[in-house]
Order: sequence, then C-alpha cells, then structure tokens
Amino acid sequence: MTKRGRPREFDYSSIVDVAMKTFWIRGYEGCSTQDLCNDTGLGKGSLYNTFGSKHELYKQVLERYHEFGIKEQQELLNAPIPLKERFCNFFEWALKEDFENIDQKGCLLINASVERAKNDVMIQEIFSRHVELLKLAIEKVMEEGLRTGEISKKQTAEELASLFLSSYYGFRVLNVSMQNRMLSEQIMNGTLESIFGA
Repeated sequence: MTKRGRPREFDYSSIVDVAMKTFWIRGYEGCSTQDLCNDTGLGKGSLYNTFGSKHELYKQVLERYHEFGIKEQQELLNAPIPLKERFCNFFEWALKEDFENIDQKGCLLINASVERAKNDVMIQEIFSRHVELLKLAIEKVMEEGLRTGEISKKQTAEELASLFLSSYYGFRVLNVSMQNRMLSEQIMNGTLESIFGA
C-alpha cells in the first residue's frame, strides 16, 4: 500500500519571505517558534518538517535576503550613469531602507551579524560572502572611474573600495542605532567628496 504524504498547501518561498519579516522585526533571539508559526500560519510540525529547525529557517531567510540584496546593489553600481551619481543613488537606497521601513530597520544581514556572528559560523559565512561580492563590484566601478578620469585619486581601486565599504557599513550601523538622518547625509556627502572631490 502506497503511503500518501501530507499535501503541501503553502509556497516555500512565501513562507521564507514571511519569516524574513518576523526575524527582521524581532531578531533571532527575540523570535520564538510560536512567533514564526503565528506569522506563517504553519503548525510547529509543518514548520519543523519543512525546515528542520528555527536555525535552518533563519539560514534560508538570510540566503534569500543576500541573493536579492546583492543583485539590487550590483544593479545600482552598474547603472549607465556617471559614477558619482551611481554611488549617490547607492547611499540614497540605503537611507530609504534604514529610515523609511518602519518595522524592518536597517540591513537584515548587518543586524544578524551584530547580534550573532561572533558565535554563529553560518552567519559569518553568509555575511562574508555578501561583503566580498559587494567589494568586488565596487572595485570594478572604481577601476572604471580611475580609467575614465571620473576619479583622480592616487589610491588603487582596491584601496578606494575599502574606503567606501568602511564608510558604508559604519553608515548603516549608525542609521539603525541613532536614526539621525542629518548625520547620515553628512557621512554620505563626506565619503563621496573624499573619493570624487567637492
């Protein structure tokens, strides 16, 4: 006699998206299995049968966020417009993410890293992969700027990318912790001036 499994009455990606919002608002430690069940509409049995554990679901959430986030960032950096405008748009995108999303404050990967990366290798690996891909994308744009003369600095593309990244990630953390848009715009403008001049 053939056993029939319980039909899957939900869309896997949709469940991950709902769980993403729950983790984003509450953080990993502040999010219980019951919170995830309440928000996704799944029972605990279905949740564990599908994802195995809360930690595995968190991994799927962070992977999904990484994939969509890095694609969006790369598109901003590769837009067919002047370089300074691309980086300005990149910062403006981050400002919108950090100040206009009422519940989902800041970058989910940065939040996860601050909360748990010290003791969670999975988060370290995903965040490191995200930063490395972003750094490579920024280096490519810096190389273009040095080649075309849009950037006239003596530093290498790698050095300029590191400068931008350090400002960008400090900017994102301060945005969430302080919610001071004036300070954020000062950091944004100062970073752009340090690379492109006044």
